[in-house]
Amino acid sequence: MTLYNPFRFVCFCLLLTVIFSSNVRANAPALNYYQLKIYHYKNAAQETRIEQYLQQAYVPAIHRAGIKNVGVFKPVTQQDTDRKIYVFTPFSSLDKLAGIEQRLQADTKYQADGKDYIDADYKNSPYSRIETIVLQAFPGMPSTAIPDLTAAKADRVYELRSYESATEKYNINKVRMFNTGDEIGLFKRLGFNAVFYSEVIAGSHMPNLMYMTTFNNKADRDKHWDAFGNDAQWKALTANEEYKNNVSHADIIFLHPAEYSDF
Repeated sequence: MTLYNPFRFVCFCLLLTVIFSSNVRANAPALNYYQLKIYHYKNAAQETRIEQYLQQAYVPAIHRAGIKNVGVFKPVTQQDTDRKIYVFTPFSSLDKLAGIEQRLQADTKYQADGKDYIDADYKNSPYSRIETIVLQAFPGMPSTAIPDLTAAKADRVYELRSYESATEKYNINKVRMFNTGDEIGLFKRLGFNAVFYSEVIAGSHMPNLMYMTTFNNKADRDKHWDAFGNDAQWKALTANEEYKNNVSHADIIFLHPAEYSDF
């Protein structure tokens, strides 16, 4: 007769837990990585050169590299002294993101189509500076989505938000609020048409997260946010002591997509 062995039973339970956890991780979708490039420029001539490069060289080359969708956006209101173009490129892995420049260098059509930009003289640069942000998708939305909008692209409003936190711990807490707290689910239920949710893993405003929601127009945007602020789920989340003080600064940027943007 075999006697009950508590230690052996505990070990068996731990083994089952490890196996179950490993299977869950194996079956979970891989999290995408995103590159957000911000071109800073000063005048219309630079803007034309950047856009010609993006439309005729970069976006087609990224498509040839197997990435179906690239986002190109401009602020609804540009600053006079620091104008910007935002380029959002999703990657299925960090290796693919890290290797994209090498792949572009090996693409002869890209080199030919982008020659004016690529071979620009140092006295006549097509931009003032490029800012690059690297992001990792949230588990609650592991890859991008194409917005379900009906308005013409010129009328659409894309809202890019960056939430900074006082410390890394508070940032982890805000990320958890989106995923475990189901803030992502709230946005989805209310029809915010998100393109992505992500944590910044390399950038100039860390620790922070970024996400993008989309609307047919400004009035549509305001209507959605009014519903959000009055929603019972949101009120419960903000009243939860677990999620207090996890955002120290928020930047809200209104964008509209270029006609050749895939998003």
